[in-house]
Amino acid sequence: MTAFGSRLVSAISDRSPLCVGIDPHPHLLRDWGLPDAPESLRSFGLAVVEAAAGRAAAIKPQVAFFERHGSAGLRALEDVLAVARDRDVLVIGDAKRGDVGTSVAAYGEAWLHPDSPLFVDALTVSAFQGTGSLASVFELASEHERGLFVLCATSNPEAAGIQLATTETGETVAATIAREVAVLNSAAASSMGSIGLVLGATIDVRDFGIEVDANTPVLAPGFGAQGGRLEDLRTLFPASAPVLAAVSRSILEHGPDGLVAAIDEAVATVSA
Repeated sequence: MTAFGSRLVSAISDRSPLCVGIDPHPHLLRDWGLPDAPESLRSFGLAVVEAAAGRAAAIKPQVAFFERHGSAGLRALEDVLAVARDRDVLVIGDAKRGDVGTSVAAYGEAWLHPDSPLFVDALTVSAFQGTGSLASVFELASEHERGLFVLCATSNPEAAGIQLATTETGETVAATIAREVAVLNSAAASSMGSIGLVLGATIDVRDFGIEVDANTPVLAPGFGAQGGRLEDLRTLFPASAPVLAAVSRSILEHGPDGLVAAIDEAVATVSA
């Protein structure tokens, strides 16, 4: 197995920097003609996987929409993940896990251990209890050559008060997280780090004091329905590090029969 950072670079080069979200909102299920039920989550997710395979670098299931259906919803997610692995699509589990000690280690085991049915290529995590609180997850990701995307500077306005707050170093909280992740990636054996940052596409990261490190991958949500423009990807993130442009609703709203065309259009825009 190759480290996640290297696999991400290859996926973007071979296909595109697009990351298609799997967000089965109840209203989207309804628009697709599906009931709000676990079997619908499976059908919805599998349709996205098949449409994205060979076109997008990655898919990103939003775990919350599966969890709301309890164990049946998670079984549906497990089925979607299994097919995605067979189709050679990188999967980013958008679970935003964070905790301390054995609790965060258990989250890591659930999503990053090869024996888990929820095994993904990368997981979104929260470092707002301190980057050091994720040490066991960093170790597990490295052991199994998985990736992580650490929440850093996000698009939602209510986060700015915390992420722009300054620490004892004089940096913003977001800049501190970015710097500490860059240090971790600099120690990696791979030429590209496997610990990335979540940076919103609707903000200017310079306002947060962030300089994107060339060895730190970026997951950039906020394109499409949230206002970010795919054609601005490299203006927003000019560093040479791999950047995934995450798009969900503006593709999913085209329905199952329109997914391929919507993805192809997004790929053409972001790759221009």
